[in-house]
Amino acid sequence: MDDVKIVGTFDVTEMVFLAFVLFFIALLFYLRREDRREGYPVEDEVTGRIDRPGGILTTGSPKTFKMPFGRDDVTTPTGGREKVDVAGARTFRSPGAPYYPTGNPLEDGIGPAAWADRAKHPDLDAEGRNRIVPIGIASGITVHRKDRDPRGMAAIGADGEVAGTITDIWVDRAEHQVRYLEIDTGAKKVLAPMGMSKVKGKKGQVIIDALNAADFAAAPVPAKADEITFYEEERVMAYFGGGYLYANRARQEPIL
Repeated sequence: MDDVKIVGTFDVTEMVFLAFVLFFIALLFYLRREDRREGYPVEDEVTGRIDRPGGILTTGSPKTFKMPFGRDDVTTPTGGREKVDVAGARTFRSPGAPYYPTGNPLEDGIGPAAWADRAKHPDLDAEGRNRIVPIGIASGITVHRKDRDPRGMAAIGADGEVAGTITDIWVDRAEHQVRYLEIDTGAKKVLAPMGMSKVKGKKGQVIIDALNAADFAAAPVPAKADEITFYEEERVMAYFGGGYLYANRARQEPIL
């Protein structure tokens, strides 16, 4: 059967192919516009310059996200990205070059100790209550009788020294898991991630080898005694997580 001709030698097959090509090109432009509308930065890896394209790639109307429990709505884009001075320097001038710290990397947020500027409010459960709280506030949640209660135990750092005493447990109301251990360092009370802690030994010690004992007292702490925000969680996890590289000099050397 001969091909169906629409005009001259232009047939249905060519029409469908061209329609697909035009659709695909339009889709690419649409997706790139959406990237920018939701705040995705286009940044030069070496200079840090933010690209602000115009013309067809200019962002469209703002997008608003409705937040639950009466919290303020979030509208994007947020007007660009603030320049942040990083306490580090490139090992060499090239895209993807690693940074080395020029200060205290645990506090400055370098490498594995980096954090994101998350929301300044706590995570909530399905009922609108603070999700992560001290166990005394979470009614109906207790330490199982067959498990060892870490409260009162000594917290031991990576150097084998005592960092402080466990004074409380912070639990996740939604998942019924221990998220943080509250440690009294003598100078202040800090939170250590349970995922980086091991309760072991006949003496009932809690080993937290992410940091040396002296580093615990400088860990970030929540502003409120019974509440931790997304941002504060980010800071705590970054501080302890960064210790696996920066707690001592040996961890920064090659394994082989």
